[in-house]
Amino acid sequence: MFDLHRLRLLRELSQRGTLAAVAQALNYSPSSVSQQLSLLETEVGVPLLEPVGRRVRLTPQAEILVRHTEEVLARLEQAESEVAASLHEITGTLRVATFQTAALALIPETLARMRDEHPSLRIEFQVLDPAEALSGLNARDFDLVFLEEWPDQPEPRFAGLEYRELYRDPIRLAVPRGLSMAEIGSQPWIMEPAGYPQRTYNVNWCRRNGYEPDVRFSSTDVLVKLRFVERGLAVSLLPDLVWYEREVTVDLHELPVSQSRLLFTAARAGRGQHPAVQAFREALALSVALLQPQR
Repeated sequence: MFDLHRLRLLRELSQRGTLAAVAQALNYSPSSVSQQLSLLETEVGVPLLEPVGRRVRLTPQAEILVRHTEEVLARLEQAESEVAASLHEITGTLRVATFQTAALALIPETLARMRDEHPSLRIEFQVLDPAEALSGLNARDFDLVFLEEWPDQPEPRFAGLEYRELYRDPIRLAVPRGLSMAEIGSQPWIMEPAGYPQRTYNVNWCRRNGYEPDVRFSSTDVLVKLRFVERGLAVSLLPDLVWYEREVTVDLHELPVSQSRLLFTAARAGRGQHPAVQAFREALALSVALLQPQR
């Protein structure tokens, strides 16, 4: 029988790409990871890795092992969820990742509710963009991720994950006070850097409305974007969640065709039934139900 710990190292390599990344994620030295994978090759009796420049690539036989390892790990997570469900109290550690506006608006309320209702559960939380969060979820760095999806910019859906839609967050055009809609086409814009789904959506929206945006400023920080609009430096498309418990300090214009970004959670199939994941999803849904953004 193959060693599960070594199989997991192989699976981690398939997810993270390099021995150094595996070592860093699992707090091992690269030489230790390499040694364990060499022992696994001996157990299996065939090469599992082949050099490609300075990196390594999994052989077809290694890919077979990774596929079965995924199934074993999923079953073990399911078993862990069932054991946890048999207990009267939710304990352990829940690792969560989400995007910035959710972290500013919904997550503090959710974490406070979880602290009060499940004091024995430790929650670790990190702010990441959706692509990084999904990658971390697949790599088992997180148990649950809260994601955003902009119109016409779908995020990938992976077969081993379960998704739950939560809320549609309206998008509106934010402009400095007193700026007329007739002036929008000549104004500077602040958007995310090129390559981000939000940037693609913003540029496409401008082009559909008859002009090429003058993108002079870029930032992934929604509060930076808001500050630039407040100071009259740029215009921007902003989701309404920005205004959660915040006074509106700019002029907001409804889009000619109503647009919204989709907010949803994702968890691995074997982890989705864990009581901690279920409790967090329920607490998050309650936070969404209480949404009263400033208009």
